[in-house]
Amino acid sequence: RSVIYYHSEEQHKLAEQWKKTLNDKHAFPNPIVTEITAAPEFYPAEDYHQNYFNMHGHEPYCQFVARPKVEKVKQLFGEKL
Repeated sequence: RSVIYYHSEEQHKLAEQWKKTLNDKHAFPNPIVTEITAAPEFYPAEDYHQNYFNMHGHEPYCQFVARPKVEKVKQLFGEKL
């Protein structure tokens, strides 16, 4: 399951509002079940994990799973990216 980690109450409210908006608009076939919770301590991943989609977009997982999701987000929020 996906999760959004927030660092402030403002981020928390924005995440909850967007989740509700997307669910109300039926932006995706199923309801969004993303958990929204306070950010725990964070440890950056190794360099080879950074920018993974941009560096490995040709790989099957990226093509068939990630790319359709990225395109949907661009379609819905292109002006905000």
